[in-house]
Amino acid sequence: MKDKGISLVELLIVITIINIIAISTAFSFRGWMGKYKIESQIKDLYVELMDARLSAIENKRTHFVRLQDATSYTFYEDDSNGAVKVPDGDGVLQTGSGASADTELPSFPKDVEYDFDWNNSSIAMPVDFSFNTRGISSVQAVISTYLDRDSDGEQDAIPDYDCISIRATRINLGKLETNDTSNRADDECIIK
Repeated sequence: MKDKGISLVELLIVITIINIIAISTAFSFRGWMGKYKIESQIKDLYVELMDARLSAIENKRTHFVRLQDATSYTFYEDDSNGAVKVPDGDGVLQTGSGASADTELPSFPKDVEYDFDWNNSSIAMPVDFSFNTRGISSVQAVISTYLDRDSDGEQDAIPDYDCISIRATRINLGKLETNDTSNRADDECIIK
């Protein structure tokens, strides 16, 4: 008997193997994209926080950060005393429009795809903090992104960086210590 081709069984086996590889690759790619997006979002906020801090030092003017809710944030420059624009501002965040409000920096507000947490709990109301003219933060806190879309108590994507630790004189990227929602209040942002 001469072999001049492939049998139907051999063809089905090859197609099945190709399908298994394609499906496993798609799941792997989807998980990688989730990690990449979370990490990218945290890194973008980190860069903007560092820019605001450096701008406060350079311009000798307080800069404010407002986490409006878990999905958006805005940066402001202190240049109003609540009534008119003044060179030094007054160290108090005034939102709104016109001369009575501090200047919202260009390209803000920004919306994010994955919710932010503040000190490992949900953001219930606007959270405001500032960098003074020496670049010192008014808070010590952790901003993190924890993705658990299926509500199983485990983080769905585990990126290399998923939190920012803000201290008076430092801003660092890090990784949450655990991936378990039941222990989130005790989570620490481990600096990498």
